[in-house]
Amino acid sequence: MSEFIITTFDWVPETPRGYVRDIRLRWAMEEAGLPYRVESTSFTSRSDAHFARQPFGQVPWLTHGDTSIFESGAALLYLAEQSGVLMPQDAMGRYKVIEWLFAGLNSVEMATVPWSLFMFSDDTQKTPGRKTLDAFLASRLHHMEQVLAGREWLADAFSVADIVMSDALRLVDRFNGLEQHAASRDYIARATARPAFLKAHADQMAFYAAADA
Repeated sequence: MSEFIITTFDWVPETPRGYVRDIRLRWAMEEAGLPYRVESTSFTSRSDAHFARQPFGQVPWLTHGDTSIFESGAALLYLAEQSGVLMPQDAMGRYKVIEWLFAGLNSVEMATVPWSLFMFSDDTQKTPGRKTLDAFLASRLHHMEQVLAGREWLADAFSVADIVMSDALRLVDRFNGLEQHAASRDYIARATARPAFLKAHADQMAFYAAADA
């Protein structure tokens, strides 16, 4: 199998390190034992070539031969299909993973990301809009807590859906937003204790530390 290439920023500030979304692809590669390397694109100057690969000027994108895929969820789905692991081979098993993958990217992350932006910026003003967002997140977390209280992983075995969901939830946990959600915190602990995550996280942190030198 030809080598996979993950492209991420050449540098980011301290705050998002450990959470830049190339970690999802690194994690999947480590879980699946796929050969890969990491390349970089400028954080401070987004080139036309960057926008040609990622229309929103974000990272990561995945390259595999002549195939180039942006958006972490799409890249994870591709990796699961290419590797034969991180997603079952039978149709029903596949769709179970896919539905939870989409749930993580849409139903959950659409609440966790805007909430975390307020937290990253230390904006604690209780405006009407902020109260609505807090209630929206609380609702999503409540439903996920019910789901996770009854299972180890979202779709029986660990899958790309768990990479996305645990990554979305650990962003909330970073700001102690899961103090009343024991099942969700246990789920994150299980996911982030996996050797593949530990290596992916350490590699991302080392990558950006080297960029400071």
